[in-house]
Amino acid sequence: MRKTIYDLWDNMFRIVALNLGFAACTAIPIFLPALAAKFVDSTALEMALTALGILVCSVYLATASFSIKSISDYGSFNFGDFLKSLKIMWPAGIVMGLFVFLLFMIATIVLPFYLSIDSPAGLIFAAIIFWVTIFALLSFQYYFTVYSRLGSKIIKSFKKCMIISMDNSGLSLFLIVHNILALLLSVVFAFMFPGPAGVLLYLDEALRLRLLKYDWLEANPGADRRKIPWDALLIEERERTGTRTLKNFIFPWKD
Repeated sequence: MRKTIYDLWDNMFRIVALNLGFAACTAIPIFLPALAAKFVDSTALEMALTALGILVCSVYLATASFSIKSISDYGSFNFGDFLKSLKIMWPAGIVMGLFVFLLFMIATIVLPFYLSIDSPAGLIFAAIIFWVTIFALLSFQYYFTVYSRLGSKIIKSFKKCMIISMDNSGLSLFLIVHNILALLLSVVFAFMFPGPAGVLLYLDEALRLRLLKYDWLEANPGADRRKIPWDALLIEERERTGTRTLKNFIFPWKD
């Protein structure tokens, strides 16, 4: 969390720029269907425009996630790097966009349908759908970060997301709660800071450090998975991140 705060501050203009881009993308699923409804009375058209908007937003977030990875790795990125990231990440964005649209349909159509059935069977199916959706949210919050850090295989990325989530259930729950609170805080700043880009950065920082655990387990087969030597694994990270006072934040040139 400390490194994320430092990186957000040091890269404030990049984070705000990414959030501005995402705000522009969200205009498609929010305003375009409403605008089309004024001229054409077609539910199918509205759903198609909503799906298009979700795909655009998802591709943008995927691209932003790959760009943000460089910040997490103690670097930075520019507009040219963002365009290169788009060429790499657009397939991941399309797939996640379709998945999000599926969840949207389930939440707005399928789940209310089963809840409206006045029978135990309807309640059981609704409960199953609800908990499967919760599991999907906990697991696939890692998707863009896993895809950008661990390879470009979509199916493998989904599998790795589920494995990481189940193996780190406490972390997964903490991350989703933290990120919801971060987005609520972003309302104060019109979602410009920390916003979606800040959430992506925190997810990448968290996953990058969590991967140290798996590197250590791979180098030490048979070790107790419940006794990870985090103090030793994080020595270099703590040294590179350091600590800052309020004065360091506001007047860094006075150090």
